[in-house]
Amino acid sequence: MNRPVHFEIHASDPEKAKTFYESVFGWQFTQWGGPVEYWIVQTGEGTGIDGGMIRSQDGAPRTVNTVEVGSVDEFARKVTAAGGQVVVPKMPITGVGWVAYCTDPGGVIFGIHEADPTVK
Repeated sequence: MNRPVHFEIHASDPEKAKTFYESVFGWQFTQWGGPVEYWIVQTGEGTGIDGGMIRSQDGAPRTVNTVEVGSVDEFARKVTAAGGQVVVPKMPITGVGWVAYCTDPGGVIFGIHEADPTVK
């Protein structure tokens, strides 16, 4: 079974969102050193998942869940065959793997991720 392994907060005001989640839940935010404005979000120990936060590209706030899959290519085909759409094609994340963003038939956005630490 493929499970959610990561969430991503798309915030119109990342500093305000960061302050909110730190004060309410005690989450820790670490600026990522990559080419985009991105924070790694640690939600705690034990059961649960960690995530990330990025400045919303269209200004719309949302949360995107990402599901771990064996092959982004294979699951992109499954998504489209089941009536969904690939809205951001497969792209590399250096040292992490591959990711694509999709929507279900109702328009809900989600990510699919293939782990591959050799990706450059």
